[in-house]
Amino acid sequence: MDLTTSYLGLSLKNPVVASAGPLNRHLDNLLHLQDCGAGAVVLPSIFEEQIEREQEIFDALIDHGADSFSEALSYFPAQTAYAYDTGQHLALIENAAASLAIPVIASLNGTTANGWVDYARDIEQAGAAAIELNIFFIPSDATESGLDVEARYVDVVRAVSSTVKIPVSVKIGPYFSSPGHMAGELTEAGAKGLAMFNRFYEPDIDPATLTVRPDIQLSNAYEMRLPLLWIGVLAGRTPASLAATTGVETPEDVVKYLLAGADVVMTTSSLLRHGIDHMRVLVDGLTDWLSSRGLNSPADIRGRMSHANVDNPEAYERANYIKVLQDFDGL
Repeated sequence: MDLTTSYLGLSLKNPVVASAGPLNRHLDNLLHLQDCGAGAVVLPSIFEEQIEREQEIFDALIDHGADSFSEALSYFPAQTAYAYDTGQHLALIENAAASLAIPVIASLNGTTANGWVDYARDIEQAGAAAIELNIFFIPSDATESGLDVEARYVDVVRAVSSTVKIPVSVKIGPYFSSPGHMAGELTEAGAKGLAMFNRFYEPDIDPATLTVRPDIQLSNAYEMRLPLLWIGVLAGRTPASLAATTGVETPEDVVKYLLAGADVVMTTSSLLRHGIDHMRVLVDGLTDWLSSRGLNSPADIRGRMSHANVDNPEAYERANYIKVLQDFDGL
């Protein structure tokens, strides 16, 4: 059985990847993931705000002297929580790249094409094999058009990909009027891969305290449906590598994404639920599924059930939506 997979031009021993998450903050966990069969690891994101905040503090120290450090911090009271030692982040990349035999992918999270993208060069120099650019942007300004939002994504991708020589993938959300067209715009801007999809933070409201509170839920298998749809539509129609990132819980979920056309399948929630050893369950389960059908590699099934390859492509389209509603019996 040969599970070897190509992603972003990188050679992976298999298509199952540990995506960015809290487990990946620690080198021991990364080594454990490798031992359990992970094809690659994506490190936790560093955020645009953290990089800019560190620079603000640094500039304040230069302008006012080391003795005014406390005062300098007070100049930016609304952003104190963003203070971060980027050196720790670079050290994790460097140590992981030196210690692991599998590709180490760094993650940058930003929304603008400002000077913070220069940090991508530091990530490259630290030894990252690739960068996953996680664009998390909520267009809360009602005057900002969809075209403006899309241009922001393209500008960020172009700025980062032109800064480094290592491949850049972009993790996006599904909320574009034409995800297929947007995929083309992003690849033209320099993206070598598309990770689908970003799970946007959705706040909750506490009626007792009248506060907006943070809330995050681990993904579940039902959330696979949307990325499964768009990976199936884009497979074979974009030069970019395709990564599935949502709802993976079982080896069968990995198989579904590969059938739709994903190059790699990423998971975080299942590892948080079941522990790092669950990576071995996913990889071994994929091997068992293929071997039980006399198949030799993921390439034998990749894209077999994509929009371009199925006998009834309308199953991805409006006709199937109509059929589901007509056949549904809620009683």
